[in-house]
Amino acid sequence: MSEIKKTSLAENGLIWFGAGVSIAEILTGTYYVGMKIESAVAAILIGHVIGCILLFLAGVIGGRMEMSAMETVKMSFGKRGGLFFAFLNVLQLLGWTAIMIYDGAISSAGIFSMAPWIFSLIIGGLIIIWILIGIENLGKINVVAMTALFILTVVLCFVISGGSGVWALSEDALSFGAAVELAVAMPLSWLPLISDYTRTAKEPVKASAVSAIVYGIVSCWMYGIGMAAASFTAESDIAAILVKAGLGIAGLVIVVFSTVTTTFLDAWSAGISNESIVPAAPSKYVAIITTVIGTIGACLYPMDNITDFLYLIGSVFAPMIAIQIADFFFLKRKEIRLDFDIMNIIIWVIGFVIYRFLMTVDLPVGSTLPAMAAVMVIRLLVSLIRKRT
Repeated sequence: MSEIKKTSLAENGLIWFGAGVSIAEILTGTYYVGMKIESAVAAILIGHVIGCILLFLAGVIGGRMEMSAMETVKMSFGKRGGLFFAFLNVLQLLGWTAIMIYDGAISSAGIFSMAPWIFSLIIGGLIIIWILIGIENLGKINVVAMTALFILTVVLCFVISGGSGVWALSEDALSFGAAVELAVAMPLSWLPLISDYTRTAKEPVKASAVSAIVYGIVSCWMYGIGMAAASFTAESDIAAILVKAGLGIAGLVIVVFSTVTTTFLDAWSAGISNESIVPAAPSKYVAIITTVIGTIGACLYPMDNITDFLYLIGSVFAPMIAIQIADFFFLKRKEIRLDFDIMNIIIWVIGFVIYRFLMTVDLPVGSTLPAMAAVMVIRLLVSLIRKRT
């Protein structure tokens, strides 16, 4: 780790600002239309507080241990047991790469009358350029890109606020619990990779806090844009909103570069996660391969509804991080001890089942928080029983 450049708090903040400014997050915000506006806002805030606290804790684990996200998993599940989660993480990051490129391409094609596959190739190509530059060399480029995105997103907010639509209630609207869970889902999807960036931080705890806070604020902002756009402009398609606003080239810049800065992190972390599976494979080339496959997928397959994908990620990785939190912060487990930790793997399976069951129950706080609490209690009780016997 000594050969890796240490990142500052500002650099971590910029990384997670770029992660938050996302077309996928804006589109997810459109699902809240039809709820009471105060309920929708409360659900978004509560969900992000829950998700970002978990994001912070996951970042601290990797930052303090100076280990990538999937390497920290091995402390709880064993050297070989952790490979299962590394494999799942590479798959979900590949899926995210394809989904993000698809969303960006569809929105871009709605602004400029070109085939979506052309924009898929353009976005995929820009992501590969970002990867070749490398996250350690993106400092000044990130500052310029994030400043432009910030200004353009502020302009978009003003445009949306000038819409003539009326907030209308709907019988088909999300329940409050489902709305909270949908807000938790986005920060939860970043849990398996935040340590890939906090592991190189000069001040890991502060960097984790900055990362979680910046991402949480920006993500809430994006949800709000999507919710307001769908309601006050009577459109749920971000491209149609930008076209009506007459933003033209500026709108295209928002779509393309927000997609690039977010999806770059998915592809880059796919390469880092793969190091846990195949250490000899250079992470940068795996990230490029991930981008190429994701681009091909975005060209060939429709990926319009990602809610089931988000919930699947939650059911896999929420129990995983719950066990890690219990091990690291309560049981002080900070080393890789076994090849397979059978007990923790069994607890994870129980947690997966609990999460899927709770998704069928409309709880006010969603299913993530109670599922993780149950998993942590089970983990601590098992530890207590094993000590006594």
